[in-house]
Amino acid sequence: MLGRRTELTPPRSKIFVGCGDFQAIGEEFLRYFAELGALKPNEKVLDVGCGIGRMAVPLTRYLKDGGSYEGFDIVTDGINWCRKKITPNYPHFHFQLSDIYNKLFNPKGRYKASEYNFPYDKESFDFIFLISVFTHMLPQDMENYFSQIGRVLKRGGRCLITFFLLNKESLKLIDAGLSRLDFKHEFNEYRTIDQDTPEYDIAYNEEFIRRRFNSYGLNIVEPIHYGSWCGRRSFLSDQDIIIAIKK
Repeated sequence: MLGRRTELTPPRSKIFVGCGDFQAIGEEFLRYFAELGALKPNEKVLDVGCGIGRMAVPLTRYLKDGGSYEGFDIVTDGINWCRKKITPNYPHFHFQLSDIYNKLFNPKGRYKASEYNFPYDKESFDFIFLISVFTHMLPQDMENYFSQIGRVLKRGGRCLITFFLLNKESLKLIDAGLSRLDFKHEFNEYRTIDQDTPEYDIAYNEEFIRRRFNSYGLNIVEPIHYGSWCGRRSFLSDQDIIIAIKK
């Protein structure tokens, strides 16, 4: 039952992955993985920025018959909780700590996101997802992650990634004061709500993002599923969702 804590629901004091109901959001995205991303129970999955298992928990019921899950994150507490609570009961679920610098989440990190190699072999995964990861990454870091996604995703594999996308509609809503995020600080190809710590929330120009997908051999599955963050009346989720297939 959604809203009720279980053994696979972390204490509220440990949840650092944003607002909203931990279980409900996990269940929401499981539906998107299956219905929009065509995820099958026997496929190999990579969760980039797995946090404290919000997406992993519902997948424990879904991935079977050879299906497997790999997740990595930069926050130690999240990885430790997942290793303690999830992996012992679901040995096909693995979690790795990646000590990557992020001004907001890991200011003492050893490695640059712009240079980090995902710790997996080429073409290891059928399905890769990043939930609210590129909404906290600068362009040079995101560029490398796109490259790594293209490297470890199998041909014909799919990825699902969320964004704050700037286009004619969202910019109009921002200018009208209807967006919950103002993105008032403008840079080349992106905007942020905090000039001193731009990683806090970042929105990218949609055409720039479309070019990034194309540059790394990822074909966007139309339409993009736009979110409610900017005050839209018609939306799917909170953030904008893009699904793409590797050529």
